Amino acid sequence: MDASTPGRPGPRPHDPAYDPLVSPPGRGQDYAPTYWVATAGPPPQDDGPVNGDMEVDVAVVGSGFTGLSAALTLARDYGVRAVVLEANRAVWGCTSRNGGQGQNASGRLYRSQWIQRWGLDTARRLDAEIREGFEYWKSLVAQVDCDAQPGGHLYTAHRQKKMAFLENESRVMREVFGYDTRMLSKDQLRERYVDDHEAVGALLEPDGVGVHPLKLAYGYLRQARALGASIHPSSPVLGWRAQNGAYLLQTPGGTVRARRVAFATGGYTAQGVNPLLDNRIMPVLSNSLVTRALSPAELEAAGLKSTVFITDTRTLRFYYRLLPDGRVQIGSRSAVHGADAQNPRHLALLKAGLVRKFPSLRDVDVDYSWWGWVDVSHDMMPRVTQPDPAQQVYYAFGYGGNGVSFSAHAGRRLAQRLMGQDGLKWDLPIYDSPLPGHLFAPFRRLGQSLLYRWYYLRDEML
Repeated sequence: MDASTPGRPGPRPHDPAYDPLVSPPGRGQDYAPTYWVATAGPPPQDDGPVNGDMEVDVAVVGSGFTGLSAALTLARDYGVRAVVLEANRAVWGCTSRNGGQGQNASGRLYRSQWIQRWGLDTARRLDAEIREGFEYWKSLVAQVDCDAQPGGHLYTAHRQKKMAFLENESRVMREVFGYDTRMLSKDQLRERYVDDHEAVGALLEPDGVGVHPLKLAYGYLRQARALGASIHPSSPVLGWRAQNGAYLLQTPGGTVRARRVAFATGGYTAQGVNPLLDNRIMPVLSNSLVTRALSPAELEAAGLKSTVFITDTRTLRFYYRLLPDGRVQIGSRSAVHGADAQNPRHLALLKAGLVRKFPSLRDVDVDYSWWGWVDVSHDMMPRVTQPDPAQQVYYAFGYGGNGVSFSAHAGRRLAQRLMGQDGLKWDLPIYDSPLPGHLFAPFRRLGQSLLYRWYYLRDEML
């Protein structure tokens, strides 16, 4: 059944000011008004809210990419019919609000930074793991009609001083990790890909696929349910406790007793629900807009020649691409607090960024505008782990905006950890420790506000 099933209450209004640091999980909220929601078609059937107590083998909290991938893996590879608990509608959070950019990456660190932090041997092993994850994700994409746009990924230098950084990263990826990366001059970028008026050159990565993220997530959901997983929306976990070798998860409709539990709620993880996660995620808002469809003449005038997706070199980066129906999507960082998310200045910032890159689009209409929370870890890298060896409780978090592709692999690894599978790479830094806390986590919003001011000065002026 879905939200339109006769006799089942319709969704509650979407709360645009939702803030995971101060808001409760929510219950049964409708989707944000994203382009993806408007164009994905009807949501697949789900299993309705929890209605009474139940006993299960595995409960997965969160029905985004990660939770659905975990449920799919459990059913397909282990015959375990997981119960997925979702506070609002299925795939309601970041999965339905991101930019749809699938990269061979995860977290916020570049490969050169992996070497600096962990040494060459660990960096190479981590690269092999991330690359395996990207290939796994591509195999799932191939099974779902999700408007896939292959072709790689472009990092554009928004200032001349950034070219040296990109050149070094290209060299590391090519010489150390064996990728077919190459640098593009300003003229080469404009001739083949895009006439971005800010860009002075670019790094081209061969790996990258743009997707319609909600169509992809709906595909995961259909596959998982077909194999026996159940998806329960409007069933927020309000708290949980261990009892007699099991875990009691309290929802409004009943208590779910599970032998093993996985948390995969991303940037929408409310404080106080799980003490293993409190103050270990820095939720960051990202804004996005999609223009009306552009005519062939408008596309030519703007210099939009390719559907390869693009990220610029700002710390507060802009990410953008040409969609299959001729629209332009662009996103960047947004408000610090959920209460400020609707302030028109955040949409104005996106529009200004679009015009700087494509002056001919100054007066183009914006058909869709939305924002969503990104789960950033304090050390800028994800974790798929069992934080307390004494408890059968696991989580996968901290993708830092690079979760479209890696979340599929993270969900698979999460399922394997739940099932006690050995022989994998659990000694890698994304697996062998919990998410780090931070001494000043209670003051994170003040620090974030100050950092945004510093990043702006560094990105634009220094």
